[in-house]
Amino acid sequence: MKTILVTHAVKEEFIPLEIEGYNIIHINTGVGKTKSAFFLTKKICEESPDFILNVGTAGTLFHNIGDIFIAKYFIDRDYQATKLPGIEYQIDGLDLLGDNRSLKDWILSYNKKGICSTGDTFVTDISTSSGDMVDMEADSQEYVCKELGIPFLSIKYITDIIGKNSVEQWEDKLAEARTALTNWFNEHPILSILSIL
Repeated sequence: MKTILVTHAVKEEFIPLEIEGYNIIHINTGVGKTKSAFFLTKKICEESPDFILNVGTAGTLFHNIGDIFIAKYFIDRDYQATKLPGIEYQIDGLDLLGDNRSLKDWILSYNKKGICSTGDTFVTDISTSSGDMVDMEADSQEYVCKELGIPFLSIKYITDIIGKNSVEQWEDKLAEARTALTNWFNEHPILSILSIL
């Protein structure tokens, strides 16, 4: 039986996903790049998964609360800010899906896909932000998966507008995010596509 790890940063982001014929393991990775990468790597070593699905929340500058985005690109905004020579800070998310043409085609047809900017701070200042989604875990998880050769996909619910009381907005929107993400998975064929991997 194939195994899919479903990651979320905090328990309030958990949504119960099931795919017939698959062993689905949910992981609470904690907040931040280091903790998230550690707990994901530990679980990968224990379970040898076939796919990693990151489901969670993010802030934005350019979009609306309630939008649900698929990360097509990942940026480490901490490395991006320092611009050290030889440091790669942007990854194409489609490259992480290997030869899965069905999944790639579906993502390309989805109307809300974009850049996920990951860093070790909860962004509240618009001058320090870029990307369609801003979070604290996805890029570190995609890096682990890239290095270990495991397909990775990240889906984010927009909970807050950066620069407008973001921390409080995020906390207030977590329950709404869970409901919306559950409905999104029920309405879109992504789990069906994963079931034929």
